[in-house]
Amino acid sequence: MNDWNDDFLRFSGTEGYITSPSLVEAVNAAIALERPLLIKGEPGTGKTLLAQHVSEGLGMPMEQWHIKSTSKAQDGLYVYDTVQRLNDARFGDGDVSDIRTYIRLGPIGRVFAAEERHVLLIDEVDKADLEFPNDILLELDEMRFTVMETGDEVKARQRPIVLITSNNEKELPDAFLRRCVFHFIEFPEPELMKRIVDVHHPHLDTTLLDKVLLKFYWLREQSELRKKPSTSELIDWISVLLRSGISAEQIEEQIPFLGSLLKNEQDTEALQAYDDRGGRYPESWQDLGPRYNN
Repeated sequence: MNDWNDDFLRFSGTEGYITSPSLVEAVNAAIALERPLLIKGEPGTGKTLLAQHVSEGLGMPMEQWHIKSTSKAQDGLYVYDTVQRLNDARFGDGDVSDIRTYIRLGPIGRVFAAEERHVLLIDEVDKADLEFPNDILLELDEMRFTVMETGDEVKARQRPIVLITSNNEKELPDAFLRRCVFHFIEFPEPELMKRIVDVHHPHLDTTLLDKVLLKFYWLREQSELRKKPSTSELIDWISVLLRSGISAEQIEEQIPFLGSLLKNEQDTEALQAYDDRGGRYPESWQDLGPRYNN
C-alpha cells in the first residue's frame, strides 16, 4: 500500500471507521475507474456507514437514496409533481404554465445538478424489483438524463463517487454487475473487532473486552440462531454492560442483557433451551475451536 501513487490512494479510512486493506483498495479502485462500488455483506458490517465516511474522508458532500420495494429508477432522477400543479390550477396559487416549477429532482438528479462533486449512496439496491438496477445503468454510465416534460438536460458537472449496497436479498443482473467494482465486507475477526470497539468505547478494560468478545463470537457460532448478532449490536451490548457496572467475572457465568444481542423470540428460546440442557458457556478462546486460535 505504501507504493501506491498518491493520486490513486484517495481514501484511506477515517478515525471513526476502521477499514480493512482490501476495502480501501476497492474504494480507490472505484474512484480511479469512475465506476460504482457495489458493497455486499451481512447486516451490521458497516456498508451504509462506509459512504458517510468516504464523504468525510474525501471532504465531499453526500446524497443518500434509500431504496424501498416500491422504488423506481425514475424516482432517482426527477418527479413531475402533477398533484401540486392541479391544486395550484384549482386554487390559483402559482404559475401553472411553467412546468419547471413542478419538477422535483431526485437524489441522482440533485447530485448531477450540484456544483460540487458528491458521494452518492444508493442503499439496499436489492430491495427494489429485478429490473431496477438495470434501469439506473444508462444514467450512471452517461451521467446525464433528459426531463421529458420540459426537454431540459441534466448533466453532471463532475462525476459523483457512487456507492451501492446490497444485503443479498436477491440476485443482481449480470449487466449491472459488470459495470461495478465489487467488494464483500467480511465479518470482522476478533483483532479487527477490537479496533472497531475502541472507536466507540475507548480505553475499555482489556479483561472485560476479552470476555465480551468471547461470548459474542461464541453466540455467532451457534447454528440454531436465525439472526447472528452484528457489530452494531455488540457496540450496544457493551454500552449496556458499562452502564450497568457488570464485571468481567459476571460475564463469565452468563450473557446478561441478551435482548441487546438477539432480536427475535426464536433465538432467545434457542439459547434458553441450551441453558435448560445444561449447556456450558466458553471459558477461553480454545473452546471456540481452531478458527479462533491460529
